[in-house]
Amino acid sequence: MIRLVTPADHADVRDLNLSAFDGAAEADLVEALRTDGDVVLELVAEEAGEIAGHILFSRLWADSEGLFVALAPVAVVPARQGQGVGSRLVRAGLEFCQEFGVHAVIVLGYPDYYPRFGFSAEAAGKLKSPYAGSPAYMAKALEPGALDEPLTLAYPDAFSRL
Repeated sequence: MIRLVTPADHADVRDLNLSAFDGAAEADLVEALRTDGDVVLELVAEEAGEIAGHILFSRLWADSEGLFVALAPVAVVPARQGQGVGSRLVRAGLEFCQEFGVHAVIVLGYPDYYPRFGFSAEAAGKLKSPYAGSPAYMAKALEPGALDEPLTLAYPDAFSRL
């Protein structure tokens, strides 16, 4: 089951991010984004009453009237990695974002993973941000034309504290 995160999930989500990544950067990012009020959407995958995965989308500031979000992080319990949990979270998150009126989603992630969901470095080609130009910097338009014009994006302060 994929569902919205509740405050009761916060400790389990932190533990999950600590187990899924080397170090505490992603777990600290999640907490900082929550504290700063920059979370747009946060979901967990729950299996047999346990959290197996987590995904977070945070707001971005753009020189546009559109709503743009960053996908970061997505984490899966190590024992469940490679079994589709992360893919289900990304797909559900993108569906929620589209329903919320998000114009485009931006990710700094594995170039061999995110293209399966429609993300591409080419789609991010007109974006200006601290991460632009990296092959890992990808975007996916959820509204037609959302990424056709040059845009400057600013990330929440939490990202600069990593």
